[in-house]
Amino acid sequence: MATGTDIRTYFEGRWHEGDVPIMRAADHGSWLGTTVFDGARMVNGMVPDLHAHCARVNASAEALMITPTVSTEEMVAIVHEGLKAYDIGTAVYIRPMYWALEGDFLAIVPKAGETGFAISLEAIPMAAPEASTTLTTTRFRRPVMEDAVVNAKAGCLYPNNARMLAEARDKGFGNALVADALGNVAETATANVFTVRDGVVFTPVPNGTFLAGITRARHIANLRADGVEVVEKVMSFDDVREADEVFLSGNMMKVTPVTAFDDRQYQIGPITRRARDLYWDWAASA
Repeated sequence: MATGTDIRTYFEGRWHEGDVPIMRAADHGSWLGTTVFDGARMVNGMVPDLHAHCARVNASAEALMITPTVSTEEMVAIVHEGLKAYDIGTAVYIRPMYWALEGDFLAIVPKAGETGFAISLEAIPMAAPEASTTLTTTRFRRPVMEDAVVNAKAGCLYPNNARMLAEARDKGFGNALVADALGNVAETATANVFTVRDGVVFTPVPNGTFLAGITRARHIANLRADGVEVVEKVMSFDDVREADEVFLSGNMMKVTPVTAFDDRQYQIGPITRRARDLYWDWAASA
């Protein structure tokens, strides 16, 4: 299912126009879920952290025992070639992906070197600056390394995220604030989370249950360089309720303000706005 429009697909060594079929029924990824992906963005001709996103999809493949077949540098070059077809003002979602083609050892373990690769480009607009979301709790939690491949951006993790989002939607909210196995705040169903209290920014410390995102790291670096104190710590749900501001961080929209967590209401505050401004200032100068 396409999320955006004006789709281009890189597959089998060349760019194709449209949403090209890339997987076969007997591919390991089709029936055993060995798929990984990453997401980057082109906005106003800028492709912030593209190299890091391409490097991460290779790391995700290795975590899922899929052999990466395209170097980070080569992947970046392929993406830039594909983006030439879009107007500079078009916001494009950039999604490189791998999947295993064959299995070894009772067909379950991905066979080394048997790898599919593609890149999907889709025109997906950025959210309006004042666009926001709301949060609620969910009974579903983030898994741990002993249960799932949480150190990869893997397709097999997303059915759990879908359950979280469906529960939040049924309760009338836009996203779910998710606990780790110990009941502490991990992230939302789709993005990392930040809170602000008395001018200090807080975010859950990475504990191996969620991906500490590339955009998350960029916000931390930008805010600290601007003189804002940023603290990574174990966070409770009460920490979120007691915050002055809450915002989400992810590649798709970069900064998403949160205006409610259950019955707790928030304003879109100055640190949230500053994080967004700092991000785009950095992207323009990178």
